[in-house]
Amino acid sequence: MTTADIADISHAVEAAAALKLLPARPRLLALGEPVHGEAALPEARNELFRQLVEREGYRTIALESDCLAGLVVDDYVTSGAGSLDRTMAHGFSHEWFNVSEANRDLVRWMRAYNEGRPASERIRFAGFDGPLEITAAASPRQALTALHGHLSARVDTHLLPCTAEALDELLGPDARWTDPAAMTDPGRSAGQTAQAKELRLLADDLTALLDTQPPHPLTSAARHEWERARLYARTATGLLRYHFRMADTSPGRMAWLVGLRGQMMAENLLALAERGPVLVHAHNSHLQRNKSTIHMGGPPVEWWSAGAIVSAHLGAKYAFLATALGTLRHQGVGTPPPDTVEGLLYALPEDRGLIDTLRLTAALGDTRPAPRVSPYFGYAPLDPAHLDGSDGILFIKDVPEN
Repeated sequence: MTTADIADISHAVEAAAALKLLPARPRLLALGEPVHGEAALPEARNELFRQLVEREGYRTIALESDCLAGLVVDDYVTSGAGSLDRTMAHGFSHEWFNVSEANRDLVRWMRAYNEGRPASERIRFAGFDGPLEITAAASPRQALTALHGHLSARVDTHLLPCTAEALDELLGPDARWTDPAAMTDPGRSAGQTAQAKELRLLADDLTALLDTQPPHPLTSAARHEWERARLYARTATGLLRYHFRMADTSPGRMAWLVGLRGQMMAENLLALAERGPVLVHAHNSHLQRNKSTIHMGGPPVEWWSAGAIVSAHLGAKYAFLATALGTLRHQGVGTPPPDTVEGLLYALPEDRGLIDTLRLTAALGDTRPAPRVSPYFGYAPLDPAHLDGSDGILFIKDVPEN
């Protein structure tokens, strides 16, 4: 295959061009990235998302960050609560997110966009990841106590399955839940103690009780509080499942953990899509339709990502644009071999472009590109077997050093 064979598959990185790649206008449009912490990627995201908000009516931006911490950002961008510095310090999880200048620029722009607009026209922010890190998981305290507090203010006391004091006693010190050693030593986890098992039952009862109490009267403020309570319920039950599996000693432990994280992400995205069109940004592996794989020292672990789960629910209303890179020279990633997907795209004249995956696949025919091997563990090249799992590719030829 020559460059001429695929010369017409690249389009400008613009909102209109992105939507023309898709078979239908998506309710949830996801943009992936193959590496975290490179400024050029969220900068490209910001420009594309701004256009999609301003020209195409998208009204929620969701990032791969703690869903509970994200409430701080949402409050700031919608109402100006707090300050930008406080929002950046407390509104994100993962070490590269709150120090990202591109994320700061995004939050600042969202706040400026919302200034003076009615609530129905404001953009909302959401984190859609669980309160999880690679090395630890949060205590379920925040989610459980917030859920209990929401219900306590709205239902008869005799309907509650426990008191706030009993819940606090069962939760115990947060250090029991957040011990980083539990990720590698299941015996350090509190997830299968008698208290944890009772908390799982209580979380289920509290969630069921919430489901019997729709917002009434159905004002926008009541619905907003109900949506947050549903988030607390999803997070509490998800965290307790996750902690249970952290204490698991079976060979399926890691597959359970990454699968549960994907499920929590998917449930949050589906809830966001209920209220309107959503833009999403996360690692490619969390958004692709194909099975994802991670290597953590032992055999590779496979799981169905949030994107795969959401796609099964939304069909053509879910769209995924993967991002692929040519070079990342400051991390040792040089010019891609010409027989890889990135190598074929690198030969195109544009510095960046939106690639029509369907036309690329048709041009390849029976020729399957070779997989690219990255010398840098943090960069995940595009798997040629996953081309049919994306609706398009944002290709950036050369990533400058941060």
